[in-house]
Amino acid sequence: MSSRISNQFPLLLGVLNVTPDSFSDGGKFLELEAARLQAQHIVESGADWLDLGGESTGPGSVEVSLEEELQRVLPVLEVIRADHPELTVSIDTWKAEVARRCISMGAKVINDVTALRRDPAMAEVVAEAGVLVILMHAKEGDGRTTRVVRHYEDVISTVKAFFEERVRWATDQGIKEAQIILDPGLGFFISAEARYSFEIVRRLPELKALGFPLLLGPSRKSFLARVSPGRNLSTEERLIPGVALSAIAAWLGVDILRTHDVHAGQLLLNTVQALRSAS
Repeated sequence: MSSRISNQFPLLLGVLNVTPDSFSDGGKFLELEAARLQAQHIVESGADWLDLGGESTGPGSVEVSLEEELQRVLPVLEVIRADHPELTVSIDTWKAEVARRCISMGAKVINDVTALRRDPAMAEVVAEAGVLVILMHAKEGDGRTTRVVRHYEDVISTVKAFFEERVRWATDQGIKEAQIILDPGLGFFISAEARYSFEIVRRLPELKALGFPLLLGPSRKSFLARVSPGRNLSTEERLIPGVALSAIAAWLGVDILRTHDVHAGQLLLNTVQALRSAS
């Protein structure tokens, strides 16, 4: 698998959470063999990259210690690297020491939901290693999100201003622009008011104009739960609206799609590619 970022065809970033409390798959892959088999499934389903996380950041989640996160992540990373040495592995963490240890074992991407705001040492780790870093917009900056409804006069202007400030700060710390990927942070990270997440997807070209690779992760998120009037869709039922939204994002030029459903993601990308190729 390549660590390239193509402007023609989005990469698929398959999610593997080794946590007891992640909203989508919490508790399913705590055992090492279960995690190894899921990583195999993610790769065989067509993922370009794999995003490995050892701490949930959803509403109500509990912050874990550095030692606990390392105990969850390092053994899984070791077997993934042994089984799939060419696979690009992203580490979903805001802790600099977790990033440093994982980079030493071959991780090539750091996915920081705080956009380098929580741990002051993270920027130095990323700059020195030269790895890619995902800077995610979030209404909170501490690595946790909440069900707070935040209203925006213009959500895209707010997200753009956030990214511009974070990119300036990151480059001042020695991180190169070529290392940076931007994630607008859908769902509770933006607001408990679902319409803002949909507006971000609709206006993706305005974020693309910033000139950085753009990642989007609508997969199974709660803002998809109310697309059917009068119903609150379960996590599993959100697959179809998530795929639909991802297809629209792919059409609009997103560079990376973060997903729990890699097979469905591969099919949607094949469909978008067929549409683009139609004469």
